[in-house]
Amino acid sequence: MGAEQGRRRRTLRAAAYIGCGALLLGGCASMPDNGDLRDVDASQRPDPQVRVVAVPPRDKAGPTEIVQGFLEALVSDEPRYETARKYLTKKASAGWRPDDSVTVLADGPNTVAQPGGARDGDNENTYELRGTKVARVDAQNAYSPDDSSYKQAVHLSLQDVPGMSGKQWRIDVVPQGVVMGKSDFERIYVSVNKYYFTSDTTDATSGQLATVADPVYVRDQVDPLTEMVRSLLEGPTKWLRPVARSSFPEGTTLKSGVTSLTPDDQGKLKVQLNSKADGVVSRKCDRMAAQLLFTLQNLTPTGVDEVELQRSNGTQLCVLTNERAAVIASHGTGREPNYQYFLDPKGQLVRVPGGGNDTDPEPVPGALGEGSKPLRSAAVALDEDSAAGVSVDGHELYVGSLVSGSSLGEPVLESKSKSEKDGLATPSWDVRGDLWVADRDPEDPRLLLLEKGAGEPIQVRTPGLEGRVQAVRVAADGIRIALIVNDGGRTSLQIGRIQRQTSQTGGSPVVTVHDPRPAAPHMEEVTAMSWAGDSRLVVVGRESGGVQQMRYVQCDGSTPDTQPPSALTGVKEIAASDDEGMPLVAHSEDGIVRLSSGAQWQKMVDGTAPVYPG
Repeated sequence: MGAEQGRRRRTLRAAAYIGCGALLLGGCASMPDNGDLRDVDASQRPDPQVRVVAVPPRDKAGPTEIVQGFLEALVSDEPRYETARKYLTKKASAGWRPDDSVTVLADGPNTVAQPGGARDGDNENTYELRGTKVARVDAQNAYSPDDSSYKQAVHLSLQDVPGMSGKQWRIDVVPQGVVMGKSDFERIYVSVNKYYFTSDTTDATSGQLATVADPVYVRDQVDPLTEMVRSLLEGPTKWLRPVARSSFPEGTTLKSGVTSLTPDDQGKLKVQLNSKADGVVSRKCDRMAAQLLFTLQNLTPTGVDEVELQRSNGTQLCVLTNERAAVIASHGTGREPNYQYFLDPKGQLVRVPGGGNDTDPEPVPGALGEGSKPLRSAAVALDEDSAAGVSVDGHELYVGSLVSGSSLGEPVLESKSKSEKDGLATPSWDVRGDLWVADRDPEDPRLLLLEKGAGEPIQVRTPGLEGRVQAVRVAADGIRIALIVNDGGRTSLQIGRIQRQTSQTGGSPVVTVHDPRPAAPHMEEVTAMSWAGDSRLVVVGRESGGVQQMRYVQCDGSTPDTQPPSALTGVKEIAASDDEGMPLVAHSEDGIVRLSSGAQWQKMVDGTAPVYPG
């Protein structure tokens, strides 16, 4: 997830609060047995320091109290919802699968009594749970935004309950999964990246295997480390699966009987697997361990520094340290750029050292920094050996070497757009060394790819994408792409999955962006964006009727639990590094400004179009 979110998780979760008021449970107060719309908004309690303990149903509790108590028990920290099941009949409990999904509502579920139902009578009651959805987390723990309405029925009947006097109300029909308000979800769940290897990509700058982050949500107080290991072993989520692969043999799980994993005082974690992994060779085992280390890097206060994988009989398969894992595979947040880049007032590409406080720019070596061709935008390759630039009128794309004395040559791509505001967008380099660019010509809008920044442009297919691409930014993993898309006057941020197929005739590959999904669903207008970590982006835009704002978003459409950047007015462009420790750089009404962690925006120099490599 990165250093920032790792630090955030290590500050959360103090001891449980004791007492009715501290437990914040509906069972602490009496509730009416009938009535109209009621708000079960446990979401009014967002304090992350509170650990919620569920309260079982009291003797002779009315049907409304039973429904409310069940809903409140869903937001407790019990691993298997033991108390929530006490509100259900034995049969309903046996059929209820809380791990199927989490439905997140804007304000928590409301209960509405349903009189006159076909099954209703003196011994039965039906309630409807209502709300407005925010998102859904599926059985793979994958998050997806959802703004539809929520309506589910809950049916109760009178039952004999051992240890209680007379008949008791219990729920005999219950929706699958769990439901809760947004604030409770943000208190209970945490987003964590699990890591896989990309199907067909190596890091062109290092030759290492390339990894891709697969963000999922797990309950922060219910052994998240063990749950993340289980989730990793299950394989990539459905959206990512076509382009990601795991080194763990299919069917690999924790050995039966292993219920919890804990690193020792030295940060070493032992993981015993089932027999599916018994025969893996050393090299494959090292890759398996690397996936675990990347996934578990921030899930404990001290971190996991070493992993020992064991066979089903307890013997050692392999041992891997963080240092060795970094040799095996590249990791997006570990890539530290040498420079920050932007255009000076003359439209030439300049740079300042990436990690220091130096604000005195120098021209980049080569024609893009030393020549006479002014630019309006630029992109620097991940190896920082070459760069691409778009001419001031937006009609021409040039690629040049960042070597002193090198010439620029002819443009590698030209747009036929009649308007300068259209034409070619800011290009983006991927981990293969290929160059992506959007041609915004209204007569012929295209998303294009130039292999190694040269040759005949490949038109990228975009099935399911409605509208015209305005901006493009490829993730460090090379298989996810962020697009700003204009559709009917609304500009949205979409994340797509890049898939390549080798041509059957030996020509150019077929490149497709599949399954675009919104990453900032509540923004009506997105004007600028940049990847800011393995699964995080920084976005500039506004909500309906609102003012311009800058925020972080996750590539799955959720909102990370991190502070947004300090306010900045008149932001035109934004640049962030894959290394989350590097400062944000923006083009605002004050020129080029920079934001370091824990600081305020500071003006660097006059200029435009800031970029980091990529």
